[in-house]
Amino acid sequence: MARSSADDVELKRACEASIEGSRHNIVLSIRVAKSRGIFGKSAKLGRQMAKARVIAITTKSKGQKTKAFLRVLKYSNGGLLEPTKLYKLKHLSKVEVIQNDPSGCTFMLVFTYVMGFGEADVFSERMKHELQALEAANIHALLESEAIIKEVLHGLEVAIICVEDMDEWLGIFNAKLKHMREDIELIEARNNKLELHSANHKELEEELDKLVGWLHIPPQLATCLMVGSFDEPRVMKNIEACEWLIGAIRHLQVPILDPSYANLQAVKEKRVELEKLKSTFVWRASEFLRNYFASLVDFMINDKTYFSRRGSLKRPNHAELRYKCRTYAQLLQHLKAREFANELRASTKVGKAPTVWFESSAGSGQTANSEETGVLSEAYSKMLTVFIPLLVDESTFFAHFMCFDVPKLANSSNSGSDGNGETDDDQEGIASGSSTTELSFLNESLQELLDGIQEDFYSLLDWAFKFDPLRCISMHGITERYLSGQKVDTAGFVRLLLDDLETRISMNFGRFVDDCIYMIEKTERNARQLGVLSYIPRFAFLATRMEQYIQGQSRDLVDQTYTKIVSIMFVCLERTAQMEPKYSDIVLLENYAAFQNSLYDLANVVPTLAKFYRQASESYDQACTRHINMIIFITFERLFIFARRMEELMVTITPQEIQFQVGMSKADLRKMLKSSLSGLDKTINAMYKKLQKNLTSEELLPSLWEKCKKDFLDKYGSFVKLVNQIYPGENVPPASEMRELLAQM
Repeated sequence: MARSSADDVELKRACEASIEGSRHNIVLSIRVAKSRGIFGKSAKLGRQMAKARVIAITTKSKGQKTKAFLRVLKYSNGGLLEPTKLYKLKHLSKVEVIQNDPSGCTFMLVFTYVMGFGEADVFSERMKHELQALEAANIHALLESEAIIKEVLHGLEVAIICVEDMDEWLGIFNAKLKHMREDIELIEARNNKLELHSANHKELEEELDKLVGWLHIPPQLATCLMVGSFDEPRVMKNIEACEWLIGAIRHLQVPILDPSYANLQAVKEKRVELEKLKSTFVWRASEFLRNYFASLVDFMINDKTYFSRRGSLKRPNHAELRYKCRTYAQLLQHLKAREFANELRASTKVGKAPTVWFESSAGSGQTANSEETGVLSEAYSKMLTVFIPLLVDESTFFAHFMCFDVPKLANSSNSGSDGNGETDDDQEGIASGSSTTELSFLNESLQELLDGIQEDFYSLLDWAFKFDPLRCISMHGITERYLSGQKVDTAGFVRLLLDDLETRISMNFGRFVDDCIYMIEKTERNARQLGVLSYIPRFAFLATRMEQYIQGQSRDLVDQTYTKIVSIMFVCLERTAQMEPKYSDIVLLENYAAFQNSLYDLANVVPTLAKFYRQASESYDQACTRHINMIIFITFERLFIFARRMEELMVTITPQEIQFQVGMSKADLRKMLKSSLSGLDKTINAMYKKLQKNLTSEELLPSLWEKCKKDFLDKYGSFVKLVNQIYPGENVPPASEMRELLAQM
């Protein structure tokens, strides 16, 4: 028997050389042939030819385990072996005999490599021995490592116990650290709050120090302001004290003082104290200067040396007087607060709360009393009574002093002083020689000379408007009266002044009317759907107050106000009623009725209100008619639908043919009458309840019910006439019987 290649040592060395460096050991090597063709079948020559290959069994040690591999090596061009494929033995397929091999001694290994019969047998035996040796080695290694494994398992158990203990300790430490972190966060938050409080307290101390500095009155300045002397050596100290007082008052006012401090009790008290100090100082200084300069002038007049010397006249020396004026000039500027307008305000007292009209939250207690605010009109009338004659006299004197070509009119200083607007006949004419150009120059000069005096009048008008806007009506009449009395040519500036005052009053009153209209429109957006709207009774109260203030020609101003406000009221009322069409007629009739009831007395004496009263009456009747017709139709719906069909058919056919139409026979009539008129007392009670439902003004119910009964009887009477005409002989309850039934209910 030929020698097998499995025992070829050279082949084994060549295999070891080819796999050098792979840490694999050659156990067995054997030559085989590789072929992809199958004998007995046609194929290409290249595919059927066998290729020389070497199969080697190798092992690799990994720790205590040994693994076996099957390597396939091929011959290179130089005749050396080189590895091509590597298989694990557990993946090796079984060895099968090739059935188509005619020799019967060829086997297929891994479906690819072919070896001889003898080589396959040797290969199989060697494989068995090697596998047995590997298994024995593995079992022996396992037996030897049993003690080590037990030690390792014991060590693992000890390690697990230590890990569990460490985990428990770490959990305890984590809980403690968590509490420590929370404590640290609380401490940090507390420290931050303390720092914030410290900073706030520091800022507060600075603000309070600043405020206390403003509130503190130096004793020496207080003494100077209250009881100090006004002699020349102390003039600078008085001026310094006055400037400090002005600055202190300014620092306690809102533009400079923070608004949050303005309502502090200490600030209010200190402000009052400073105002009293200011009033005292102004009064003392005014009295001193008035007496001082009066005595100085009297002394100069009485001392004849100022005017003559040794019987000859000389020019008076006013150097001392000019020096005194320069000395006290700055103090005089600080006394400018003592003005006529301020004195007038100080002597006039009005209510604290201004009037609020047409606002939903405004109550009757918020309206200013006409007696309390009457002093406003009196003050304005007093100003005109005092100033207008003086201004006219000043204008006349200036015209003649400056030689303007205007006539000298007698008693011109009395024009307008009586307050009745009456002037003498000789004041109404203009001299024939008067020149328009001269008058224009005169008026321009007077405008430049007297410009600025109107500011006091404006201040009083605005102040009066602030507390009682309705006082504009009486002041407008007073202005008209004085304006109509100024017929003097030289009083052009006075007429312009009165025109400006009248414009100012009209503008202020227009603002009041616009505010009223805005509040009415605002009430419309927030109005309830049922009931009397709030601005209806408030307008009646407003109209009553306005009528009390009418003087002279202010009637037109009041009538224009009535027209604007009532027109907007009616428009807003219609829009409010349309918000809920289901109740629109109820809203209209209740509000129009309230308007008529509240203005009944005034409408009898005021033509403008009488016009709106008639308009409200017509709208009330229309709303009542619509509402009552709807209730009657809903209550007796089938009866009046039948009547409507009869009226419609009578237009196209004769009455005798109607009963032969579909749904209009006598049987249909009897059925309809039975369903509509049976239990009539209950039906009428239901109609009364429907009329009463959603009606907030109970005083309107009797009149509405009477109108409802009247309209129902009229409609029912018309229905009975139609039935008697179309269905003669049918038994229908007459209208008189229905009238008696309604009268009993």
